[in-house]
Amino acid sequence: MSKSKPFAKSRSAPSSQSPQRRTSPAQPAPPTISGIWLLSGLGLALLAAVICAWGALCILFWQGSWQLLYHPTSAVTKTPANVNLPFESVGFATNASGEPQLRGWWIPVASQPRFTAVYLHSQTGNLGDTINDLLPYHEAGLNIFTFDYRGYGQSHFEHPSEKRWREDAESALRYLTETRHIPAASIILVGQYLGADLALEIASAHPNLAGVILEQPDEHPTTSIFNDARARLVPAKLLVSDRWDTNSAASNLIIPSLWIYWAPAEMTALEGEAPQSYRNVPARKTIVWLGKSLDDEQQLRSSLSAFLDQLRKPAN
Repeated sequence: MSKSKPFAKSRSAPSSQSPQRRTSPAQPAPPTISGIWLLSGLGLALLAAVICAWGALCILFWQGSWQLLYHPTSAVTKTPANVNLPFESVGFATNASGEPQLRGWWIPVASQPRFTAVYLHSQTGNLGDTINDLLPYHEAGLNIFTFDYRGYGQSHFEHPSEKRWREDAESALRYLTETRHIPAASIILVGQYLGADLALEIASAHPNLAGVILEQPDEHPTTSIFNDARARLVPAKLLVSDRWDTNSAASNLIIPSLWIYWAPAEMTALEGEAPQSYRNVPARKTIVWLGKSLDDEQQLRSSLSAFLDQLRKPAN
């Protein structure tokens, strides 16, 4: 028997051609960034930062500019009792919950006075700082009703503004006429500094009042806001609504007025030297220049007495 030969594995003959080398696909070239694009992007980023910073400055000025004009304090350290004046503490101008928004004092005189004074204090401090200023008016025989604006003393806290001051003064008049039943024709407004500007605005809107006494009104009170260095960086007059236009208010005043200025002794009460707002008043008016001596304190009392005597006389 013949043996079969084992199966021999066939081997392919080596190719005469070498195998093809695999090549990876070509990588795209990295993008190049234009220098102009970089500069434009940087400029836009800086502009956005400047706009954000300016917007933040506008917001801060809008929120805090009131502090350039109004300087309230909350602690009332004195009352009329400190100078032996009887008084009644009053809360009025209640909100929807029945809580009074304004606090004030009712200071009566012993006799039956013909007039009641609504005293509007200045932009600084609170009622406790007015005690000595109230005395001449009380000694002249006037009932006195005075109060703190919102944001001052014990009144409800809100940032003061011209609009809120006017609302508060109107609330005081309503309290006297509607709660105490005092006729408007027997009410005299008395204001000091920015309170005098307020008294002028309210008096020009209420021709039924008896008269108004203006102690050292400020001709241009908002200059402390709009002349501030920060106001030049923002549209201040768009951000602040206060105007205190005393000239316009004076032009509309038709009730008698007494204007009191504490000025150097060399100044006189010549009409030509009077402030523009005083000259604008078409109604009966008197201006008094006072210093800080005892003689001038007596002249203040004499001027008040003469003014009140004129109000008691029937109009011609």
